[in-house]
Amino acid sequence: MTSQAKLIKTGLIKTGLVENQSVETQLFETLNPPQRMLMGPGPINAYPRVHQAISQSLIGQYDPVMTGYMNQVQSLYRGVFETRNQQTMLIDGTARSGIEAVLVSVLKPGDKVLIPVIGRFGHLLCEIARRVGAEVRTIDIPWGEVCPPEKVAAEMKAFQPKLLATVQGDTSTTMNQPLAELGEICHQHGVLFYCDATASVAGNELKTDAWHLDAVSVGLQKCLGGPSGSAPITLSDQCAEVINRRKHVEAGIRADHHTQGEDTMIQSNYFDLAMVMDYWGPERLNHHTEATSMLYAARECARIFLEEGAAQVIARHKQAGGAMAAGLQAMGLKLFGNQAYRMNNVVGVYIPETVDGDTVRLELLKRFGIEIGTSFGPLHGKIWRIGTMGYNARQECVLATLAALEAMLIKHKARIEPGVAVAAAMDYFG
Repeated sequence: MTSQAKLIKTGLIKTGLVENQSVETQLFETLNPPQRMLMGPGPINAYPRVHQAISQSLIGQYDPVMTGYMNQVQSLYRGVFETRNQQTMLIDGTARSGIEAVLVSVLKPGDKVLIPVIGRFGHLLCEIARRVGAEVRTIDIPWGEVCPPEKVAAEMKAFQPKLLATVQGDTSTTMNQPLAELGEICHQHGVLFYCDATASVAGNELKTDAWHLDAVSVGLQKCLGGPSGSAPITLSDQCAEVINRRKHVEAGIRADHHTQGEDTMIQSNYFDLAMVMDYWGPERLNHHTEATSMLYAARECARIFLEEGAAQVIARHKQAGGAMAAGLQAMGLKLFGNQAYRMNNVVGVYIPETVDGDTVRLELLKRFGIEIGTSFGPLHGKIWRIGTMGYNARQECVLATLAALEAMLIKHKARIEPGVAVAAAMDYFG
């Protein structure tokens, strides 16, 4: 046996020389992650059909079949977003890439943006907007509540922003911000309206055109039932026009027929939506190499949602989330936040004072293979966040999670009502 073969047998391999000495790199084991039931605030278990789609063969980015799939994705997500927007496409990256692409492309240094902050992800919008150089004004709402439209109307009149940016479903608090009235206010004042709907899309109503939304970005890893790594977005004609005024076609691909925008160049190349729109448009002007496997995943997520039907999918999430809440309350646990505005797909529940929340979560994962979430900032260690999303918005997932959590709480001597949580959830399902 050669020395290289002996190294491979032990999990090591020589990869080269550094200062005339061989370097050994560990190969590690063949990838074989454990099976988990992901019942946290996201990511969640993907639909089996999405796994199958991801495994399909790679093709070139300008292959007519590939550009045909891109056109299909645009059409499918118009259905998901409930919009006629031509500029509907994917950003290659996690949900945050979609957020950043919209904000960096719309906002110039000095532009005013108004942001209601109902949780951790409202603060994220502020963070990105400030990095762009925008002037940010916040409406700070206690965690567990949503922003009243009257506050938005008053601040909009006083501040006169270019953009209202908000989060629909903020998983840090489990709250779902109503958008219809905010859209009317923006429409009346001529203000662009952007929403991050990553956590809420496909589990709660989202009506882009009816609610006067100019830009929406989402991710796949929650109610859409896919992996993290692709961010569907949609832009109104008005929003696209604002972005295209900042258009800059790169040297090396710029042709005589291309015109540059008259406004300040977008400060990110990768997240330059003017260029991304050209890449997804008829010219297919080169910008990046589309993430083929993630496009397959996004396409299948949308097909599953539209095939089942928006109303049916949302009802399924509402039923599963309601059953989870009913079971937790029957156990004697207190739910977090204003339940009138809770998302259908995530329940926040106070951790019993006599137990350590992280210890229970870890043991739940190790013994039952079930993951639930903690929270951020002022809520860390105070509440768990339990999700019922996408493929996991099913009765068997809810019942298994409640049974396992009850067993852990009994083991850790929490003061709960034993033996009733699963029955309460079953009654809710009917």
